[in-house]
Amino acid sequence: MTAEENIGSAKAGYAAFSWGDPAAAMDSMADDVEWVVPGNSAVSGTYHGKEELGAFWKKLAEKSLTIMPEHFLGDEERVVVLIHTTIAGESSDRVDVLTYRDGKVVKIQSVQDTLLLQRIFGTK
Repeated sequence: MTAEENIGSAKAGYAAFSWGDPAAAMDSMADDVEWVVPGNSAVSGTYHGKEELGAFWKKLAEKSLTIMPEHFLGDEERVVVLIHTTIAGESSDRVDVLTYRDGKVVKIQSVQDTLLLQRIFGTK
């Protein structure tokens, strides 16, 4: 896919998630998608596949997560998303790097405030 198509796909996915439609947010993801969340919090780790990812999103939703993607930068293989988040009343910024293969997201790596995740979800 082109950079514009990948960015459009990412924008649609984040918009769907923000609107509370996780099924639509997962439309652009491969069945074997992998999401890497850094740190030592109870939600840190690597999630494999849509089922694990859905369970992860439910944990985040329990803490009133809101996301506001602010910038999308990309090419034919990756999209970088700069995001402002609020969870459990605390705000921070994060970066997600989405890797595409055959028009689907196959990997997401997040860079975010790991201490905030530990305060909110506890440690492993």
